[in-house]
Amino acid sequence: MAMQRVISGRASGGFTLLEVLITVVIFSIGLLGLAGLQATGIKLNHSSLLRTQATLLAYDVADCMRANRGSVAAYEIAMNDSKPPAGGTLVQQDVRGWLERLEQMLPSADGSISLNGNRATIAVRWDDTRGVGDPRTFILVTDI
Repeated sequence: MAMQRVISGRASGGFTLLEVLITVVIFSIGLLGLAGLQATGIKLNHSSLLRTQATLLAYDVADCMRANRGSVAAYEIAMNDSKPPAGGTLVQQDVRGWLERLEQMLPSADGSISLNGNRATIAVRWDDTRGVGDPRTFILVTDI
C-alpha cells in the first residue's frame, strides 16, 4: 500500500487580506513622497526661472549703458524711485523700459543702478514667495 500524504489547503493559500492592505499602505506612502518631491521640484524650477530673468534684465541695462557711454552718469536710479517720464531722453527711455520689463517679468520687482567711476552696480530685487519665500536680490557689478 502506498502511503498517501494529506496536504492541507492552508499551506499554499496565497496572499491574505492583511498582506495586501500593508502593501497598499506602503505603496501609497511612496506615491505621496513622490508627489511631494515633484511639487518641490516645480517650485524650485520657478525660482530658478525668476533668477535667470533677473540676470538677463541686469545685463540688458548694462548693455544699454555701454551703448550710451557719453551719458552713463544719468543712468543712476535708486530702489523705490519713480520711473522717468515717457518720451524723454534716450537715458530716460532706457531706464523706464528697463523698470517696466522688471515689473512685467518679475513679481514685485524693483531695480537700482549706482555708479562709481566707470564701475556700475546694478541690483534687481523681486518677491520669490513661490520659491525660497524671501525677497531675492541679484547684484551685477560691471565695468562700463
